[in-house]
Amino acid sequence: MYRFMPKNSIIHMYSYKKKIMAFRYRLQKVLEFRIRKKEEQLQNVIKAKNEVDRVQGLIDANNQEIAGVIKTMRSTHDYRMMDSYDKYLKHLYEKGEELELQKQEAIRLLEIEKEKLIECEKEVKVLEKHKEKALEAYKEEEKQIENKQLSEVAVQKYFQRTRQQKEEEGEDD
Repeated sequence: MYRFMPKNSIIHMYSYKKKIMAFRYRLQKVLEFRIRKKEEQLQNVIKAKNEVDRVQGLIDANNQEIAGVIKTMRSTHDYRMMDSYDKYLKHLYEKGEELELQKQEAIRLLEIEKEKLIECEKEVKVLEKHKEKALEAYKEEEKQIENKQLSEVAVQKYFQRTRQQKEEEGEDD
C-alpha cells in the first residue's frame, strides 16, 4: 500500500489520497471562455438597448419640436411666416420617419443580440451541467476508493489480530 504512511492510519491514508486526487474539470478553460463570451454578449445587448433608447430619445425630441412649431404657428399672425413653418414641419416629419426607421433597425439588431445571448447562456449551462455530473462521478469514484481502502485496512487489522491471537495461544501452550 503506502509504505511511507504509518500502519493502520485511516485518516492519513484518506487525507493523502484527497491531496493527490483533487477534482479538476477537464473542460474548465472552455467553460471560462464561454462565460467570458456570454459576458461580452451581454455587453453587446446593453449597447444595442442603449442605441434603441438613444433613437427613442431623438424621436421624442423631434415630436416635441413638432408640437412646439405647431403651437408657435397657431399663435402667430404673420402669414408670411406660414410658408416657412410648413417647410420646417415637413422637414421635421421626414426626420421623424427616418428616426422611426432607425428605431426599427435598432430594435432588430437588439433582438439579434438577445438571441446570441440566449445561445451563449445555453452553451454555458450545458458545460455547467456537464461539470456538475463530472463532479458527482468524481465524488462517487472517491467514495468507492475510500471504501476499498477502508476495507483493506479492516482486512489487515483482522489478520493482524488473528496472528496476535495465534501467537498468544502459542505462548500459552
